[in-house]
Amino acid sequence: MDFETVDADDVDPTELFGSAVQRREDPHLLTGDAEYTDDIGYPNETHLALLGSQYGHATVEAIDTSDAEAMDGVLAVLTWADIQASDAPGYVRTDDPAGGSTESDAETGATSPNQPLLADGWAAYQGQPVAAVVAEDRYRAHDALDGIDVTYDRRDAVIDPREATADDAPTIHDDAPGNVAFTWDTGDEAAADAALDAADNVVELDLEINRVIPTAMEPRAAAARYRPSDDALDVALSTQKPHGMQGDLSHTLGVPDHRIRVRAPDVGGGFGAKLFPYTGYLLAGWCAMHVERPVKWVAPRTEDFLSMIHARHHLVHAEAGVDDDGRLRGFRAETTAPVGGFLVPAGSGVPTNLGLMANGQYDVPGAYVHTTGVFTNTAPLSAYRGAGRPEATYFIERLIDEAARELDVDPAAIRRRNFVPADAFPFETGLGRTYDSGDYDATLSRALEMIGYEDFRERQAAAREEGRYLGIGLSCYVEACGNAPGMYENGAVHVKPSGRVVVTTGTAEIGTGHHTGYAQIVAHELGVPAADVEIREGDTAEIEEGNGTGGSRAMAVGGSAIKRSAEKVVEKARRIASHRLEVADADLEFADGEFFIAGAPERSMSFREVADVAYGGADALPEGMEPGLDETTFFDPANYTFPFGTHIAVVAVEPSTGEIEIERYVAVDDVGEQINPKIIEGQIHGGVAQGVGQALQEEAVYDDNGNLLTASLQDYAMPKAADVPEVEWDSTVTPCPHNPLGVKGVGEAGAIAAPPAVVNAVHDALDPLGVDTIDMPLTAERIWAAVES
Repeated sequence: MDFETVDADDVDPTELFGSAVQRREDPHLLTGDAEYTDDIGYPNETHLALLGSQYGHATVEAIDTSDAEAMDGVLAVLTWADIQASDAPGYVRTDDPAGGSTESDAETGATSPNQPLLADGWAAYQGQPVAAVVAEDRYRAHDALDGIDVTYDRRDAVIDPREATADDAPTIHDDAPGNVAFTWDTGDEAAADAALDAADNVVELDLEINRVIPTAMEPRAAAARYRPSDDALDVALSTQKPHGMQGDLSHTLGVPDHRIRVRAPDVGGGFGAKLFPYTGYLLAGWCAMHVERPVKWVAPRTEDFLSMIHARHHLVHAEAGVDDDGRLRGFRAETTAPVGGFLVPAGSGVPTNLGLMANGQYDVPGAYVHTTGVFTNTAPLSAYRGAGRPEATYFIERLIDEAARELDVDPAAIRRRNFVPADAFPFETGLGRTYDSGDYDATLSRALEMIGYEDFRERQAAAREEGRYLGIGLSCYVEACGNAPGMYENGAVHVKPSGRVVVTTGTAEIGTGHHTGYAQIVAHELGVPAADVEIREGDTAEIEEGNGTGGSRAMAVGGSAIKRSAEKVVEKARRIASHRLEVADADLEFADGEFFIAGAPERSMSFREVADVAYGGADALPEGMEPGLDETTFFDPANYTFPFGTHIAVVAVEPSTGEIEIERYVAVDDVGEQINPKIIEGQIHGGVAQGVGQALQEEAVYDDNGNLLTASLQDYAMPKAADVPEVEWDSTVTPCPHNPLGVKGVGEAGAIAAPPAVVNAVHDALDPLGVDTIDMPLTAERIWAAVES
């Protein structure tokens, strides 16, 4: 779908909602005017560096800091003993959901051992912070790390979650017998067993979903400044959740949250991984208070790879009952997720999303999923773009493709046979979700039309006759976005006497175009130019409460709060205008930024004129009305939103070398009402790039001793521009019925849909060669080996 991007100033304000206007953020970001955390500089600034554990599992017997302390420019060398000697509690908060559509750790009954800022006598994964240095500059700080002598007693490490639960496995946490962090199930086990017994066929599938590392353009970073005069701490962070980080700092440092300001400047990508209270974020604040000088921490890329959260890893065994006609009667699945050395926020909630969304777009009468979270000597596992929904979609789309293959049924036909009908919404899945609205056949039909499905099958057959192997892969996804009830967002609309508008909200801009989208909403509602609308977010000093950005919640939850506030502003302005025009409120109409009398449009007041009157004093206003034009809404959603769509990949595979070429990629998505179609298309493109990376290249690999073998961009294969296909995009629109905008969320769709589309295409290409299931990433070596075997 081609959109002509237009300047917002060239669009009538009442037509801004739904227009592909140019992002207002781009000039700022592309011309060098952006302010990332590392761009912030304070007078007398110092630098923090962290020493991570050399081993994946070890007792820390002694730490000698004397050589480091003697180095020029070193101000402090810290261990857990220094934290203990202070008034700070020193432990990282682990009971706070990370945001987005995840269950809380409390709901899974998870064991969540204390996680200290610095290792308190032992280390559970390689890279876990053990000691820290504060120095005059970052180079001296990192040089001083080499002067810290840590005496370790290595313990046996366990990486494979199946081995971690064995009787003879090394114990990671004494309060987690068998290294089990949690067990959780959803669905109806008896109904699933009955479905398997009654079905004509039982299809089995074993999958390992690869561990990946979120790799944003900007590493984690913090800049902290303490003011003794008013006992206040200011922290600038590369974070998606400023108010959550304010709470994290308060919890760990023992400082009341009203004395902590957290601000997110420009953020060079978040993808979920910047929701968490990392040691560097928290210790920068602690150090700023104790050395009484500003402290900056910027993680080197290798440190990000070692100690930032990882994601996705699951080992799944599934059985599905399928009738000869392709009807999916039910399935049961056992899945194991390695949660890492510690349970971080949403560390149990994210893995359970596989179970909650395991039925995908399909009406499955009997479904049951059992999930086990296991402690392993690896970096903690939690939310990354999609937060469990990519795993769920990969599971069900591989399973239904495998059923189609075994029954010799067309992959598109078996999907249609099992779709939730368009007239069945709202639809209770039986796995813990109630889908809001959808028309799954519409996106599949459009995608098949765009790809030329029948023509491709003819071309594929002819190519096979010539010894060439082409494949087509379908991925029909549905995801849960936004939040369940209780995770509100606030949005305030303040109109100045000039008629200009300031909007504040508790979300955080991480490069996804919030300022453009929010301005379109407000300009549309108030009939003012988008240029007159200023957006402020990401600063706890300006916004009292907020739940940040994650789970594609910004527009559905934050945008809905802003819309409601704008509507309240219009109603107050209507009362002022009716008072000035001496008519009843009901006799006034509002359009194009003007209040006018029905039937007498020449008698009117512009929105700007009303704004001026609103601040003119009580005498100019209706009796009892306070001056001002300022409204706030806390929007608490009734349910998640459920975007959906169909992505199709066409690939060519060369069996002799294992090389894969993505010839075409078609995406048809339904994300509800579209505030800005161009931004939506861009989000799809970015998500597809990450999904293709997981399908073909990316994997975090540990050796048996817990050493991360892919700890740099030389070893961890990120997709380059040439690896990412051109995305042919289209959309349908099925509004969400329970938010005032009708939007559903789009930030994660591409990352969710792409992996099964690509993997199913490769399996389709190799079907004549009898190749069984190949796990991601589908590297050339892995494809070649599968063909040869």
